[in-house]
Amino acid sequence: MLIKIHPETPSLRLVRKAADCLREGGVIIYPTDTVYALGCDINQPKAVQRVAQIKGIKAEKANFSLICYDLSHISDLTKPFSTSVYKAMKKGLPGPFTFILNANNNVPRLFQSRKKTIGIRVPDNKIIREIVNELGNPIISTSVYDDDEILEYTTDPELIHERYQQQVDMVIHGGNGDNEASTVIDCTGDEMEVIRQGKGNLDDLL
Repeated sequence: MLIKIHPETPSLRLVRKAADCLREGGVIIYPTDTVYALGCDINQPKAVQRVAQIKGIKAEKANFSLICYDLSHISDLTKPFSTSVYKAMKKGLPGPFTFILNANNNVPRLFQSRKKTIGIRVPDNKIIREIVNELGNPIISTSVYDDDEILEYTTDPELIHERYQQQVDMVIHGGNGDNEASTVIDCTGDEMEVIRQGKGNLDDLL
């Protein structure tokens, strides 16, 4: 199913439709402020397994990130972190960053793994943030890659739908995606460290 949602003024009816799909164990592809991503409700273990299967990896070994509506749910999933990290997150989110934080005991249960860290995203994209807000909890997120040797990510949602329609329950068309992923910042050590340079710049947060 392909549904079009306006990126600036998302329809509440369609946002609810997407949230209901997630709540019922569905897997969706959705736009972010960087690339299109694949995800599901963190409270649906079978859906998490499906996402891992689509990516061709084991769920317990996957480095899925979590998309949150804002910073309010983060303490439910992470161990305490420094004031400087909090300030950087507050400055950079919503935005094109993934912050790697130490996970608390809730995270391994969600992923049926021994995960000790978790990536946190709050994209600057109204569609997915409103869906997460309507759902009431974070969703897992992993980028949709392209088979093309030159383009790393598929940017056209109609092409994404064509490719994945048999594997996912819903593709959300929110306009063309970007071809640059988020910047991944490891916040688990003494200093914040960029482990993947993407669309965001750490210097802007310091």
